[in-house]
Amino acid sequence: MITSLLPLVAAEEVSANPLTVDGGLMLWTLLIFGLLFFLLKHTFWPKILEAVREREQRLEQRLADAERSRAEAAALLEQHKKLIGQARAEAADLIAKAKVFGQKEAEALLAKAHQEQDAILARAQREIAAEKEKAIASLRLEAVDLSLAAASKLMEKNLSGAANRKLVEDYITSIGKRA
Repeated sequence: MITSLLPLVAAEEVSANPLTVDGGLMLWTLLIFGLLFFLLKHTFWPKILEAVREREQRLEQRLADAERSRAEAAALLEQHKKLIGQARAEAADLIAKAKVFGQKEAEALLAKAHQEQDAILARAQREIAAEKEKAIASLRLEAVDLSLAAASKLMEKNLSGAANRKLVEDYITSIGKRA
């Protein structure tokens, strides 16, 4: 069939002017264009439109997902900032409590040291007072012995009796009360 059309095409003279209108060619062109348009409109066009709508929906879904992800990221960032702020506040609070605790412990240790110092001082004062009393008593005994020795030399008589000792001790006591 194609071979039978070739002599017809060759036989026709092709016009060299591009502005000339060939009615048959125009009719066939419009008929083929209408047929293709009808086929496209009823078979391919709905599929193409459906594919475009699906792509548009996917893009809108992706945009919505991206917006939701961005909002979640912003919320997580805010939550993270709050947690960091809380952690910093807790750390500052712990540091302040540790400082207060350290100061209280230092004050307690200092008070305990003062108490121990006062106790040692009081004990030393008691020991000193006891030693003083012992020294005074020892001095009194020596004074009594010296007085007896002096009196015995004066009288040339040995005064060693308990009554004489008592008499001298009373005298020294009375002298100590006057001074």
